[in-house]
Amino acid sequence: MTAAELAFLAIAGFGAGMVNGVAGGGSMLSFPALLVVGLPSLTANVTSTVGIWTGYLGGAAGFRRNLETQRHRLPPLAAVAFVGAVVGSLLLLLTSQGAFDALAPWLVLAACALFAAQPWLARRVAAGGLSGRSHRVLRDLGVFAASVYGAYFGAGLGVLLLAVLGITMVGRMNDLNAIRTVLALLVNSIAVVVFAVAAPVEWAAAGVMALAALGGGYLGARSAARMPVPVFRGVVLVIGLAAAIGLLLY
Repeated sequence: MTAAELAFLAIAGFGAGMVNGVAGGGSMLSFPALLVVGLPSLTANVTSTVGIWTGYLGGAAGFRRNLETQRHRLPPLAAVAFVGAVVGSLLLLLTSQGAFDALAPWLVLAACALFAAQPWLARRVAAGGLSGRSHRVLRDLGVFAASVYGAYFGAGLGVLLLAVLGITMVGRMNDLNAIRTVLALLVNSIAVVVFAVAAPVEWAAAGVMALAALGGGYLGARSAARMPVPVFRGVVLVIGLAAAIGLLLY
């Protein structure tokens, strides 16, 4: 790759890390950027996953104060996310990119709709008198499905996780976003391990993007932590809709 291409990927990596720090969906910056420099779609997909992993790490660091009060909620969610991430990573190795390209925009749009309806759905779930066990089952199924999806492609993972957590868990949006960041980091980490072993990663591109995404993820998380909830919700929906439109146009 030329120096200009690597510089371009560094900018895309920083932007992707920042978007992931705020709400997720950074792969809609990194994935097209890798296509622009000439990588095949499957290689671009796995290289994007590896390259922006550090953005999730930076995001978790940016939310560390929120995580201090949420650590007790993470172990059961992390166990479900781990299993989902393994399933999603293996599915990517077994299926064609073309099949997922057709499905991905509709999955992202569904995640946006779910997130937009989250306050209403949360009230309906609460009014329905579901037991604590039923809430946990609904939460775990949602986290599992989001983790499978996130390891397979990743665009809109944060939006989907936030919708699931907002509907099935009680807490401030910033606290739920902090949990979302850790779960997304775990999902992406599993995918990175699988792809590093068995997928065609373009390591020069991934390395440049990883360095830039680390700083972007930290800045994005710090920005999200200071946003009023209505503004944050609007940003999440804009990111999700942009991701869906980008996939449809691609």
